[in-house]
Parts: sequence; structure tokens; C-alpha cells
Amino acid sequence: MATWRRALLRIMSVGARPVREAQGERGIVLEPYRGYGSKSEVFLIGRVFRQSQATPGAERDLIRTYLRDITRRIVRRALPDAAVTVRFYGAEEIVTTDRDGYFRVHMSPREAPPADRSWHTMDLALDQPRPARAQAQIFIPRSGCRYVVISDIDDTIMRTGVANKLMMLWRLFVQDAGSRVAFPGVSALYRALHNGVTGVEENPMLYVSRAPWGIYAILEEFFRRHGIPVGPILFLREWGISWKSPLPRKAKDHKRELIHNMLSLYGDLPFILIGDSGQHDPEVYRQIVEEHPGRVLAVYIRNVSRHARRIREIEALAIAVAQAGSTLLLAADSVAIAEHAAKLGLVPSETIADVRSGKAADEGPEEPSRIRRIERPTPGETAEAVSQGNLESALASGSGSTPPSVVVEPESREG
Repeated sequence: MATWRRALLRIMSVGARPVREAQGERGIVLEPYRGYGSKSEVFLIGRVFRQSQATPGAERDLIRTYLRDITRRIVRRALPDAAVTVRFYGAEEIVTTDRDGYFRVHMSPREAPPADRSWHTMDLALDQPRPARAQAQIFIPRSGCRYVVISDIDDTIMRTGVANKLMMLWRLFVQDAGSRVAFPGVSALYRALHNGVTGVEENPMLYVSRAPWGIYAILEEFFRRHGIPVGPILFLREWGISWKSPLPRKAKDHKRELIHNMLSLYGDLPFILIGDSGQHDPEVYRQIVEEHPGRVLAVYIRNVSRHARRIREIEALAIAVAQAGSTLLLAADSVAIAEHAAKLGLVPSETIADVRSGKAADEGPEEPSRIRRIERPTPGETAEAVSQGNLESALASGSGSTPPSVVVEPESREG
């Protein structure tokens, strides 16, 4: 019972945390999420809402306290048409919340942000209906960074279930094992990508998810507990659950648009795209590679599905990547990605040992790595090899429970 009580308290503390820590005057809350940008423009999303105030005085029963705070969170009401004043390095703007209480900031600083750090503070103020103040963190890449990483979260960093809040909380706090939540070795891999081959690059890490903004605190806790580099988390949906709206509100899939915007924002940097084979990542990434030739260094797809339909979509992605002269790795695990990234000079060679060690700690001794390669002298010949069924044959050649990793790239990419 003691174990279950500790697990329950930890679950409830995360669910109640945004209420307890973001409390504004008389129930008005001004809640910003992490933002990102460049020296010339920055972006931020936040929300304004009203919630019932906490009862004064200490509460001895933590479970009762957390239940009360979670209830306050569920019944909180969004504040539409609220004016938020934003200040950032000499620039000041007023933005207004939409019908769901969300506000969006897109502004240009008048003063150059300091170049010696990546994270910067943005001041937010709300005067009506009650005063509230907040500070947001904005990521601006330093001059030493070499590339931008855009990564999916669901089935790419963490095992599926992120959209199911109860299942995610169960895995994170009751099972309480990294191998049951994060994919083995992913923490060391993402730290290496963030730090780069020099160890001090601080390359931008931008994460996208199908989850709602309401699960933001849970994902933050997941990133913290697993030592994954923090970054702006750009959710693809803006929906929540309340008594008046008990079902998720559908929204257009903005993933492709988000990546387009980031390619434009960081126009002088190449990109690494990381996703999985189980959802729509291959389709979206194929369009990005086709529409932005020369901008994508590599596409890493975690192979989580062997369905024939998914193989067709991955083949289409592989053809587009090959024609662009880039690289696709359909990876069985994080070790394969680390090996390929080290080969391209994106991360230091010791990353391979770090990722392999993390994977072994979670899963035990690993099976010998099986890597199939589809390489031809030119991009066109490589794409033709994929179209003739070489990728499907390579995937079918694997044995055992772990599929092989397959690299598709022109021979000119070697070295």
C-alpha cells in the first residue's frame, strides 16, 4: 500500500502542479509555454484562464489537497479577448487571446539578444480583468550551432500512449522505469545531437506531438526525469477537456506548416528530421524534402511498424530523400541512429558507446547490429534501386523480433 500511495501522490502532484504554481491574482492565470526564435523574430504560445482560488492554510492530507487542485484545473475557464502585454529586448506588443484563451506572440526584438546564451526571458503582463505577471523562456540559437533537430515525440522518443494521460502517468510514476517509457538509449542520443560534435553547439531541439497543450506538464516531467535536452514543445493540437467540452476539439494537422515555418526562420541552417514509421511522419517528411531540396541533412525514422501500407509510404520517402542527395535511415534502435550520425560528423564518436550503454541498461545485452545498405553512385540510381523493391527486400531479410536497420543514400554521401 505504501508503494501505491507514493505512486498516486506523484501522479497527482503533476496533475495539480500547473494549478498550484501558476496561480494568479484572484484566480486569473497567465501561463506561457516555452518559445523559440532567431535574432530577428521570436514566437511564443500561452494561455489565460480563470480558476477557483486555493483554500488558505496548510492541508495535512496531500491526496485531498491534490484532488481539490486537480478539480480546480478541470473546471477552470478560458478567458477570451484578454489583452496581454509582451516585452522582449526593447520591443513591446499587445496580443489578444482567442476564444479558448490562447494567445500567440510573433515579434521582432529591437535590441540584439546577448549572443553568449541560448535561453532568454520574455516579460508578460495582464491588466484586466485582474493583474497577472509571468515570464517566458525563449530559445535563440547561438552562432556556434550547426543544425536544427525536429523530432516527433510519440513512438519516437517515448513509447506510445502520450495522448492517453492516465496511461502516461501510470508508466511514468508507477512502473517508474526508463525502459518502459523512453526508448532505450534515446536520452544519450538526444543530448549528443543537442551538444553536437564539439560538445558546446547547443543545436536547437524542437519537438512536435499529437498531444494537447494540457499534457505539457507531464511531458516536461518526462524530459526532466530522462535527461532529454529541453526545447520548445510544439504541439499539433490545441484542445482540452472541460465540463462544457468533454471531448477533444479537432484541429487541423499543423505539423507540415510548423516545419515550413522553422525552415524559413532558420534559413542558414540544415535540418535533421526524426520520426517513426507508425503515423504520418514519412508522408510529412517526404513533402518537406521535396519542397526544400538541400535543406535536410538526414531523415531518421524509428521502425515501429511492419505493415505493408507503411512500407509503401517509407519507400516514397526514401525515393524523395535519395533524389535530393540526402540520407534516410530506417532505424531499428537508437544505436543505429548514433552510428550513422557519428559517421556524418554530427555527433562525437563516443556517442555510440554512450547510447549502446544506455540501451543495454534498459534491455540487457543487445543483439548484433544488422544494417542493410542501399547505395548507388548517384542520387537518381539510388532512388531507382528503392523503386525496384530493394528497400522492401532489405526489410524482409531480417530475422528475429528486431527488424534490420536500412540506410538509403548515394555513395557520394560517404565520408
